Amino acid sequence: MFSVTGRVVRKNQQSSIKSIPRRNSPVDQFEEALQRRDFSKATTILEFFKNSGQKLGNLDINAWLAYCAFHMNDIEKAIDVYKEILTREGFDPMNYIYLGCCNFAMGSYEEAEENALRGTECPLRNRLLFHIAQKTHDEAKLMSYHHQLKSTVEDQLSLAAAQYNRNHYPQAIEICKRILQQSPEYIALNVYLAMCYYKNDYYDVSLEILQNYLKSYPNSAIAINLKACNHYRLYNGKSAESELKTLIDLYHSMYNVESDIIKHNLVVFRDGESALQVLPPLLEAGIPEARLNLVIYYLRQDQINEAYELIKDMSPMTSQEYIIRAVVNAYMGQQLELQDNIKVAKECFHFVGSAQSECDTIPGRQCMASYFFLIRDFNNVLIYLRSIKPYFQKDDTFLYLYGISCADVGNFEEAEESLIAVKSEKIKSEFCYRSWLVRSHIMNKHAKKAWDIYLKMETCEALGILRLMANDCYKTSAFYYAAKAFDVLERLENDMEFIEGKKGACIGVFQQVFANEESSDAFFDVIKMLEASCQQHADDPSIAQQFNSIAVMMKEWAKESKLKRR
Repeated sequence: MFSVTGRVVRKNQQSSIKSIPRRNSPVDQFEEALQRRDFSKATTILEFFKNSGQKLGNLDINAWLAYCAFHMNDIEKAIDVYKEILTREGFDPMNYIYLGCCNFAMGSYEEAEENALRGTECPLRNRLLFHIAQKTHDEAKLMSYHHQLKSTVEDQLSLAAAQYNRNHYPQAIEICKRILQQSPEYIALNVYLAMCYYKNDYYDVSLEILQNYLKSYPNSAIAINLKACNHYRLYNGKSAESELKTLIDLYHSMYNVESDIIKHNLVVFRDGESALQVLPPLLEAGIPEARLNLVIYYLRQDQINEAYELIKDMSPMTSQEYIIRAVVNAYMGQQLELQDNIKVAKECFHFVGSAQSECDTIPGRQCMASYFFLIRDFNNVLIYLRSIKPYFQKDDTFLYLYGISCADVGNFEEAEESLIAVKSEKIKSEFCYRSWLVRSHIMNKHAKKAWDIYLKMETCEALGILRLMANDCYKTSAFYYAAKAFDVLERLENDMEFIEGKKGACIGVFQQVFANEESSDAFFDVIKMLEASCQQHADDPSIAQQFNSIAVMMKEWAKESKLKRR
């Protein structure tokens, strides 16, 4: 998850506009700077004339100074200038709306609404109030202002932005396409289209559309950043970092918001490198993805408490935030057996997975699979996982969960195949992984592979695997390995369950050898196990006699049958 947005403005930005003849008067130079969107130069000219008390033609210096500051992303300066304008007699009430726009950009929605309502009633005011209502989740006001939107380009773009913010990307795409068909000169709409396709996981389509804009504006920071994000999704972090190099080389000419985004995305592209140094300061800088990626970093480091502290008071707004909240709560709930956290995880996963905007996306289907996993409905888990399986052929977490789900519904052949494909040593060291793989091996008549897993274990969890092996091998008539497992268990713990299990498994081996279904080597190994039990239970004659009787019977049969080791 990384930032693909942000108001990004470069000094001395190059444009595809034809070369403008150089003019000498300050007014001409100012107008030329505006045409080139060189707001830094325009601001320098304006501040010189304001500080010196000179006039700049017939221009309203303060009005233009506020305008340039806003477009340079220096919102605080724009607010100061607009407040100065509003102290003068005969000011235009439209300045209240402009000030409201600045408040909105700063996230001060209450102030933004107050100033907007003081301003002149006009389409801009309605658009501003429309976006404020969306940010403050006032559905009644949102619908009221929505109904006042017209078919103008500005109003329709506001509607597209609102749809984008609600994760309704197809609707936003439809609006942008319609405007582009009517006004193909608005090539910047290609960037917004590309962002919508990116959010909808159509990374190749996003790249193709983005190229239309980059042909005209090859140094556009937003476009280059989005291109890098697409490369990360389609290829890898190294490819993405290579695409971002253009912005890194132009670092000195960028404002703080741009450098912050670059630093943030480099952490993501480098798989969390320098996360603790870079991401915490960016939480205060207002980059929402910084919090989410810091949570992801903590999860990867198994620092669940740190991850939970970052999200416990977070009110999720986007699908990504709901997903992160669900993952952290699921992790916390399963690790500490906290049902309240599990409940939150279920609710968040189901909310995203069933949303109209997400139900047919890969993350949406992953969420529904996770929801059904938590309620242990593995048949439905597999329906969703199989629909996205082609995209996760080498993803260890997917292979792990897919294998568990297959095993739970009795599809052990597919479960074994999926679990064996896992490469992560961290996952392979988990008891849950080993137990499901052992069970899958046994159910697929590969009991020796299961036994080999046990032999490689050096932890106390080996006892759990032995119990699983003993019972599952017995159920599947893999009596030789059931006998070996019960033999070890009996020596570790003098329990009647293990004693009876061992006797039954040994007799099972005898029957299979008699039917030519088991090797003679297994037969003689079992006799040694029986003799060992006779010695172990020497102080309990009744049990020792039972083992001895089985051993004597088997030896006599072997003698009569002239059975020998291979």
